[in-house]
Amino acid sequence: MTFDLKITDGLVYDGDGGKAWRANIGVNDGRITEIGKCEGRADQIIDAGGAIVTPGFIDLHTHYDGQISWDEELRPSVNHGVTTLLMGNCGVGFAPVKPQDHDRLVRLMEGVEDIPGTALHEGLTWNWESFPDYMKAIDAMAHTIDFGVMIGHDPVRVYAMGERASAFEQASDEDIAKMRNLVREAMEAGAAGFSIGRTDVHRTADGDWTPSAEASAKELTGIAEALNGLDHGVLQIVNDFNLEREGDQFDDEFAIVESFVRAAGGRPASMSLMQRDMAPDQWTRILSATERLNKDGVDFRVQVAPRAIGVFQGLQCTFHPLMAQPSYIEIKDKPLEERVAIMRDPAFKQKCLSEKPVTLAGEGSSVPPIADTMIAAIEMVANKFFRLGATPDYEQPQEQSLGAEARRDGVSAMEKLYDTLLELDGRQLIYFPIYNFTEFNYDNVHKMLTHENAMLGLSDGGAHVGTICDASFPTYLLSYWCRDRDNDKIDLARAIQMLTADGADYLGLKDRGRLKVGMRADINVIDHDKLALGPPRMVQDLPAGGQRLLQPVSGYRATFVAGEQVIDNDVVTEARPGRLVRFG
Repeated sequence: MTFDLKITDGLVYDGDGGKAWRANIGVNDGRITEIGKCEGRADQIIDAGGAIVTPGFIDLHTHYDGQISWDEELRPSVNHGVTTLLMGNCGVGFAPVKPQDHDRLVRLMEGVEDIPGTALHEGLTWNWESFPDYMKAIDAMAHTIDFGVMIGHDPVRVYAMGERASAFEQASDEDIAKMRNLVREAMEAGAAGFSIGRTDVHRTADGDWTPSAEASAKELTGIAEALNGLDHGVLQIVNDFNLEREGDQFDDEFAIVESFVRAAGGRPASMSLMQRDMAPDQWTRILSATERLNKDGVDFRVQVAPRAIGVFQGLQCTFHPLMAQPSYIEIKDKPLEERVAIMRDPAFKQKCLSEKPVTLAGEGSSVPPIADTMIAAIEMVANKFFRLGATPDYEQPQEQSLGAEARRDGVSAMEKLYDTLLELDGRQLIYFPIYNFTEFNYDNVHKMLTHENAMLGLSDGGAHVGTICDASFPTYLLSYWCRDRDNDKIDLARAIQMLTADGADYLGLKDRGRLKVGMRADINVIDHDKLALGPPRMVQDLPAGGQRLLQPVSGYRATFVAGEQVIDNDVVTEARPGRLVRFG
């Protein structure tokens, strides 16, 4: 037999979670045609000796909704073994949209997902209005990897209600019918599902509540009915259960979520799950609630992260401890080198550290209230601030925190942070694990990852580009949890299943997520022993000179999408086989 591609002598993990075996894989016309000896010549041969061979990874939670319209490469996801990604999460997106609302959706995405508005304004092509037209537009450009898209509540509400689509304006029956029809139109065109966001943390770039933040249960259930009768479609939910407000509102909020999920006629749903310091046991309540629904026949799952939900702080980043100091505010718009030179002046340092910070959040500001809370309690919060190190260490004990270092050196936490931000010529990054690190370890993360309802998610690829680089989650799961962690390791076969078959089954994708004859040749060849992450670095490669964090990675010998090689020894190739995945 003649093959287009043959991968030889690899340790094959097929995605089903079973034991690996050594075999060759033959590919023709973008499909796997043989797994075994694969005798015969091939146009391309990849030696996988000493490596593992896995299905391409499926990332369920990204925000490339804007980037997809101008960027062919879809970094950094493609660098971490992802061959299919899902965007349109958290209720935000760029379709449907009327011309007069372009800026409104940009301001929304800029505030909620920390994507530079200047980059969006310059990069977005806006050659669409309806959601089906958006799908056609983004499919017209070739990409490295495949992508599916959900339709989000916020743009749907703005399109249907216009100026009345503010957070506190209740939708009429006519409004709900319009929104339901818009979602049904998107679903019939091949959208993957419908997403909502209900959290006090999400604000527009102007500091306003997101349009759908206070939507009623009647509105949510009315829209969810758009999925009734379909054989595809998922619901995605983010909800912090009003933690910023007084009183325990968990039961009332979950009742709204439950009615929303039940209204979709049995379609699968998932919710973001993390441990929040303000409510350290809330995640267990969410799990208990999903277990109850599953016993009642409702397919309700949780999306979990393999490490803390944290942010990087630095003079190049969106946030850092000095951003509310009046003296720093006066120089914040100067080039980095100039700021660093000013900050190294002892007189400036003394003045800056002696000042009372201003309030950053509030009307007209996209800064979330948590930033002011953090700065006000900096002496205590600094106990969760860490240098990540040349070999990134995300799970460090409190004794290695900058707060502990300040106490040992006999200085204030703010002074220690000030000096740390100036390291590496002002390019030092301080890691702040906000969620999933209440006890200063990942023991609870392990419980989340191993729960029967858990799926890997929350990478936010393409979003929060000035604060995180969590598109590296797949690499971290395979290297840290399956190889490097001292205890509670996760079986490699199970981790690969989480990255592949679990996502495919949830989305209803029958042609990928496993290495089987007849399946798409979405394949990773990974040197697992050498798989490693470097420290994130800030680059300026977005439109209009916008910057984002990227994280160096090594260990991916090859990644194939439909049989075409998009990664060659960690480098993105010129191949662009990626297309829009139309569901149903």
